[in-house]
Parts: sequence; structure tokens; C-alpha cells
Amino acid sequence: MEYVWLKDKIISRHDAYVHFDDRGYYFGDGIYEVIRVYDGLPFLFDEHFERFLRSAKELDMPLPYSITTLKENIRHLLQKNDIKNGYVYIQMTRGEQIRDHLYSRDIIPVITAFTKEAEIPVTKQTNGISLLATEDIRWLRCDIKTINLLGNVMAKRRAEDYYCDEALQHRGDIVTEGSSSNIFIVKKGVIYTHPANHYILNGITRQHVFNLAQEEKIPIFEEAFSLEETINADEIFVTSTTLEIMPVINIKGSIETSLQPGTITRKLQQAFKEHTHAG
Repeated sequence: MEYVWLKDKIISRHDAYVHFDDRGYYFGDGIYEVIRVYDGLPFLFDEHFERFLRSAKELDMPLPYSITTLKENIRHLLQKNDIKNGYVYIQMTRGEQIRDHLYSRDIIPVITAFTKEAEIPVTKQTNGISLLATEDIRWLRCDIKTINLLGNVMAKRRAEDYYCDEALQHRGDIVTEGSSSNIFIVKKGVIYTHPANHYILNGITRQHVFNLAQEEKIPIFEEAFSLEETINADEIFVTSTTLEIMPVINIKGSIETSLQPGTITRKLQQAFKEHTHAG
């Protein structure tokens, strides 16, 4: 039997439901996190919940439980479902209220969570993936990990329609991020990625790559780069909780280029793997 977390209980997925007046259903009024699990242990657990707390604060959304209680419930859910390698998804909506754009501060947020077994995409990490470069049409608070993801969803669908694995989004000439990943380029041994401002989500794996790069003594800078700089990059890779560190071998759409996974990408992949095995 598969179990999920709904409000304050862990119950059978078959018995779970969302209330008709949940503001997440009406407005996408909520936040979420996806946390990778290796050997039964959530990876970068504290960092994910720090961002969860920040997202809640930015949306004026109080937590119904303490962070300690949230973590305990996630661990319990992982044990209940006996998840070894995969991920856990946790979501919090503002709560249940008759549809009204003006939210009440008296309603209680609703938390749900589920787990899923998912293997590491080793083949793609070895061979690389393709991106579709497309205009970034999202709102201007991409730094909040909200469940209102329609712009990301449309970019992902468009990428798939062009036989690409992910989108490369850009605002005008400046590359921002993927539909569900952060984007890095490498030029002359130096890594560049878009600054963590309101145009992108400051990915947890993205943050971890900064730590790995420092350990490996690889220069890394938060500096916006253009489509032309992307074309002329020596290496390109994307990062996310589920993809980890993924080399890019082809881009089409607004720009077109082909390349091979490079030595810096491979070095970061190896360092990432060593960290996950070390817990």
C-alpha cells in the first residue's frame, strides 16, 4: 500500500482527496519542494526546508507546524513507503476558502506530500541532453518555488514537441534557466550561471554546485550570459534535484549549437556522486 501525507495524517493514497475550495486548486496559491532520497536518506534536507520557509514567508503564508515536525513527518512517510532511491514531494497551499482573490489570514494552510521511487538518470548523464531555446514568459517572482507553474509547463511541453529534454529560457538575449532546472556554461575553465535574483529559482542543486566547484578549485561566477555566449561556450550543463548534474550536447530553437560533455562537467558529476554516497 502506498501512503501519502494529507494535512496532519499519513494515510493511504487511495483515501486522499483535495477539498474543492482549496486555493491551490483555484489559484495555484501554494509552494512546494522536491527532495532527492539516496539510500533512504533525504539529501540536502536542511537546505530544502530553508527555501520552503523562505517561499512561505514571501507569499505571506504561515506554516501550520514547525520545521522540526515537517521533517519528522517526511522521514516517517519515507519509512512508511520504504523509499530507498527516489524523491519526496511536499506541498503547502494557503488553505480552504470559498473562491475569492482576497485571501484570509485566518485559514489554515494545507500540507500534502508523496514519495516516488526514481532511479538516477545515468544514461542521460553520460550521453547528455538536448535543450530548446525559447522566450521566458513567466512572472517576475521566479525565485519563489510556487505551484503556479504554467509558464514552466508550457516551456516543457514545447521542448518535448521539438524532441528536446528541457527548455533553455531567455528574456530577450539573456539566458535565465530551464523549465525545471538551472543552466550553467563553461568558458576557458570558468563556470557562469545567472545570478540568484527574481528571474530564476535558486536551485538547491545549483547552490550545491557552488560548494563542489570551490572544493574542486574551479572558478564559478554568478553572472548573466547571452545567447551568443551560450553558443560559444565550451561546456553547458543543467542542474536539478532529479537530474543532478546533466551535460547538454545540443540546443535548438532561438539558437542552435552542438557540443560534447566536458571535463569540468564530468569532474562536478563525480564530486556530486561522492557527496551523495557520503550522505
